Amino acid sequence: MDVDTRLLRYFVAVAEDGSLTHAAQRLFVSQPALTKQIKQLETQLGVLLFTRSRTGMALTAAGHALAERVPALLADWERTLRDTKAAASRAQRVLRVGFVASGANEATPRIVAEFARRRPGWRAEMRQSAWSNPSAGLADAEVDVALVRLPFPGQDAVRLVPLLTEPRWVALADAHPLASREVIPFRELWDEPFVAAPAETGGWRDHWLAADEREGRPVRVGAVTDQPDDWLSAIANGYGIALAPESASRFYARPGVTYRPVTGVSPSRVAVAWAPADDTNAVVQDFVRCCRDSLGQARGTA
Repeated sequence: MDVDTRLLRYFVAVAEDGSLTHAAQRLFVSQPALTKQIKQLETQLGVLLFTRSRTGMALTAAGHALAERVPALLADWERTLRDTKAAASRAQRVLRVGFVASGANEATPRIVAEFARRRPGWRAEMRQSAWSNPSAGLADAEVDVALVRLPFPGQDAVRLVPLLTEPRWVALADAHPLASREVIPFRELWDEPFVAAPAETGGWRDHWLAADEREGRPVRVGAVTDQPDDWLSAIANGYGIALAPESASRFYARPGVTYRPVTGVSPSRVAVAWAPADDTNAVVQDFVRCCRDSLGQARGTA
């Protein structure tokens, strides 16, 4: 029987929290999506893992047996997967660097150049991830280190060094009535339809909808996209507007889309992230130092 390790990670979170709501928040997924995944695992195993009540989720005898063994199994599998992929990269002298959206903005080329200077013969291979993978591939060991936007699912399980903060702007169709404004208060956008990330990204999606900064006003979703090109097309075609990092106005400029500053909404934060297992990985730590040094220089000359 083949069981997706993602289902086992979800199971562990619910078992530890005893609550679908709390586990969903920790995993940055929606509660309905988490409920579906737990039911899928129970179906695959052919056993009931939890008893559900108003007070929460209680493990059955079968659930207790699984909960005793799964954490060690997952930890061993993740180490094996990470070590295998890292070994292949080391053999090729390649550091796999994941990023979401614009990464570290204009500092990214400086970071890569500094890494090449510190590690002659090594190459930083930049790998862009879709918004449905906001850890930029770090969570599933697809990369060695990542430039990420906070918050993202599972960030408590990795090391993080904040690098920069930038304002969140709004992207609108050129024909939108507010596109001619120089600055737009966020409260004037509350009733607009938004282009959103997939629902399974949970808190990541909520952050880019600023769901907790609307004084309780519900979010209207006009379209769901997972890639920058689709996101831009949905905005240009008038299906919705979207919050975006200020740097998107430079990295994702296209005809039909206007970017404007927004007041009354919190900024976006960029960090460099790596797995705790790589605390002693000299190559990964060199890249982290390159990030710190490059962004420090940028702030010093600003």
